[in-house]
Amino acid sequence: MAKRDDDTFDLDGFLPYLLNQAAEAASRSFQTIYKAAYGLTRPQWRVLANLGRFGAMSATDICRISHMEKTKVSRAVTALEAEGWLVRSPSPDDRRVEILTLTEGGQAVFADLGRRAAAYDRMLRAELGPEMTYRLDDLLRGIIANGPAGNVDQE
Repeated sequence: MAKRDDDTFDLDGFLPYLLNQAAEAASRSFQTIYKAAYGLTRPQWRVLANLGRFGAMSATDICRISHMEKTKVSRAVTALEAEGWLVRSPSPDDRRVEILTLTEGGQAVFADLGRRAAAYDRMLRAELGPEMTYRLDDLLRGIIANGPAGNVDQE
């Protein structure tokens, strides 16, 4: 827990804050690549990446998988559709739901950015070194899978 000896909360030592700051720094750094190549915003990249990775799905599915707000996903979908990189079609199960699918152009953008993302990932891992990369992967996957180790005592 992020406490100093005098029991004062220390934001700079608070693990969730540090994890968020690290994620933001890495995300902003990679953003320069997809913004320069295709003019994408972070939400647009995340929608494109999820559709490229998982295939056709609804905006609600994207919100759930990516932990993005509905309005950000909606704006990203509109922008990607305007570029011709995705199409909407009614769900065969529920006409109120739209299924989002990448077009051929969208798939090409995803493939290109996927190659760039893999190169960026290799660069980050090279900077950390193999041992630190393995440890970090293991720790982060543990946090994702298990969440907090136990209940926090709320005094």
